[in-house]
Amino acid sequence: MTPATSLFTPVEADLQILADNLKQLVGNRHPILFAAAEHLFGAGGKRIRPAIVLLISRATMLENEITQRHRRLAEITEMIHTASLVHDDVVDESQMRRGVPTVHSLFGNRVAVLAGDFLFAQSSWYLANLDNLEVVKLLSEVIMDLATGEIQQGMSCFDSSLAIEAYLQKSYYKTASLIANSAKAAGLLSEVSPEIAQHLYSYGRNVGLAFQVMDDVLDFTSTADTLGKPACSDLKSGHLTAPVLFALEEKPYLEVLIERQFAQEEDLEQALALIQDSRGIQQARELAAHHAKLAAEDIAVLPPSESRQALIDMTEYVLSRLY
Repeated sequence: MTPATSLFTPVEADLQILADNLKQLVGNRHPILFAAAEHLFGAGGKRIRPAIVLLISRATMLENEITQRHRRLAEITEMIHTASLVHDDVVDESQMRRGVPTVHSLFGNRVAVLAGDFLFAQSSWYLANLDNLEVVKLLSEVIMDLATGEIQQGMSCFDSSLAIEAYLQKSYYKTASLIANSAKAAGLLSEVSPEIAQHLYSYGRNVGLAFQVMDDVLDFTSTADTLGKPACSDLKSGHLTAPVLFALEEKPYLEVLIERQFAQEEDLEQALALIQDSRGIQQARELAAHHAKLAAEDIAVLPPSESRQALIDMTEYVLSRLY
């Protein structure tokens, strides 16, 4: 399996600049928020979202160097993503993220909520300073989508009648919207045609959906140590993901366990056994593969380059990653 970092070779130097800039962008006017941001950006993560922005920037600017606006867009993308993680962890009461303690577990809920708000506000400020109305609209929509996805998820807990289409829509709002809209925004900054911009959006949407579906598969197939968070945490919380929704079609008793919210002893273990005994996990992998294939077709419209190849390889990486 190709590790994510080796896919980023064409933008390795760009990502180092990004890492240095992120901490500076937050600034140190608010010591506690600065400490929270330092903790967040120091925790690493694979930086897949800004890497995609930078790869698309390079793949669409073959004759020229990428601009400061491309770099700032990548930084804004990572800030929005990080802000959403901080708020998600508060809502989900998660203690660990990327193998390190979450902001709210270190600094308390109040600071975590404020840190997330601060990062959203900072990203909006830097976004406005790009002076490109179309890009501002795209990324502003992402912030709305993130909230919509979180609300949809909260309202569908333990709902065994959830359709796979509704699950995919929620996955778009929570994960794919940021990748899709920032991918298109990178193309707009490179002044690509409307047709190419739409392909870039579609690439980001399909990569994002494949990524989220595989994330949900890994929740059942990986250990807590590998994931950097507790395994099967979504199911325990009542968030029904692709493997569960597919398993429900085969295992009617699973609905009984979900509807009573695993209230009885060994309900959760029984539910996990039913999911493992079904084709749910395999069907979810097939769904992810379908979206990865569509993404590869979308990005193939760009002229050949090292960056385009990395974007194609990304679609395979998403399916084979271990965490």
